[in-house]
Amino acid sequence: MVQLTMAKAINEGLRRAMADDPKVLVMGEDIGKLGGVFRVTDRLQEEFGAQRVIDTPLAESGIVGTAVGLALRGFRPVVEIQFDGFVYPAFDQIVCQVAKLHYRTRGNVRMPLTIRIPWAGGVGAAEHHSESPEAYFVHTSGLRVVAVSNPQDAYLMLRQAIASDDPVVYFEPKRLYHAKGDVDLDVDPADAPPMGLARVAREGTDATVLTYGAQVITALDAALAAEEDGISLEVIDLRSLSPLDHRTIGASVRKTGRVVITHEAAREAGVGAELVASVTERCFHYLESPPVRVTGHDIPYPPAKLEKHHVPDLDRILDAVDRVLDRPNSLTGVEL
Repeated sequence: MVQLTMAKAINEGLRRAMADDPKVLVMGEDIGKLGGVFRVTDRLQEEFGAQRVIDTPLAESGIVGTAVGLALRGFRPVVEIQFDGFVYPAFDQIVCQVAKLHYRTRGNVRMPLTIRIPWAGGVGAAEHHSESPEAYFVHTSGLRVVAVSNPQDAYLMLRQAIASDDPVVYFEPKRLYHAKGDVDLDVDPADAPPMGLARVAREGTDATVLTYGAQVITALDAALAAEEDGISLEVIDLRSLSPLDHRTIGASVRKTGRVVITHEAAREAGVGAELVASVTERCFHYLESPPVRVTGHDIPYPPAKLEKHHVPDLDRILDAVDRVLDRPNSLTGVEL
């Protein structure tokens, strides 16, 4: 067991995957000599050479399109989209090619492609550098979509994504790149919990908080604060956004009877909306109150000085908890 930042855990996951399989290669803008803008791919080109750690032109459609061809030829490419908001030029490739080739060929063609996306806000970045585009890809059949929240999962789930024959969109929260945690590098990814399973990050009895990515840390902080008021919150780290682990989600909801869902992306038609619908369909008779969403606002991501008003924080989550518990100090009727 070693202490690593999330960025270093991802770096180690890439290094070990490349060492284990010569068909694994990494592509992206400035990932080679520079080591990536967040230094996540630092020194990989020195170790594996420029033929396997490839600095590409600034052309996301070209990066993903080239990776599709490599995957068709038996490689396992890992592409880095430098920032979340830069993925849109590659949207056509991801949705029309990556997600559909396996189905289109009746299962004869696999697409072992991992798309790494530094993602979401909280780092004071410029426009197009703090987006939360996960709902677009969750809506796209044929893609696996995962979001990590800690260094251990960042390491293991990346290894599992690279080993998967399915295309995986792998979201890594930028504001957790420097967060440290224990990482067991000796765990065989095949023996670890599958990346499609959710994780009970904290057990509780009064209400369930469903979340993912950097919001897991905020939800855990909210659970600690709620404990001082005698409220026991169960926090579920979804880990996988497509497919969702309905078994773990349902078990928690049936236990607590109350649900708060929080994510940084916009509210309308977001992942939270799907969670509300699926929880209501599967657990309606167990619910003691309507589920409540705490999300980013339905606006383009704001300038850095205003992002603290956009990203859901501890107070907004606790107010939602008050609402589902019907506590008198809740701001009933206020959009969260």
